[in-house]
Amino acid sequence: MNRRLIPPYVWTGGRTRPSRNVLDRLTVLRCAIEEIPGDVTPAGQRVMEILQQGALPLAEVAAHLSLPVSFVKVLASDLFDQGLLIVRAPLALTTGEQPDKHILERVIRGLRALQ
Repeated sequence: MNRRLIPPYVWTGGRTRPSRNVLDRLTVLRCAIEEIPGDVTPAGQRVMEILQQGALPLAEVAAHLSLPVSFVKVLASDLFDQGLLIVRAPLALTTGEQPDKHILERVIRGLRALQ
């Protein structure tokens, strides 16, 4: 299937709204099963193939598919409703909690190395 020739709304059956309003671009998606059932839509199969390597934020799945986040929300909602995906809210820092300084320094060094 050539993603570039198929408009995104076709991937979602023409729907533009997910069945769940709790998904956002940082929601972490993970496969709930090991094998992809044969009755999953081709778009759903692509999402699950990407997630078989491990959990990813919804925005990264959208990037892998070259689709807008809004359409991947619809796909992820459908897969979750079918029991094929596990969704988790992104981890947030509690009030007053500070990120690990050493990790932030490593991230900064890594970003500088990319320049």
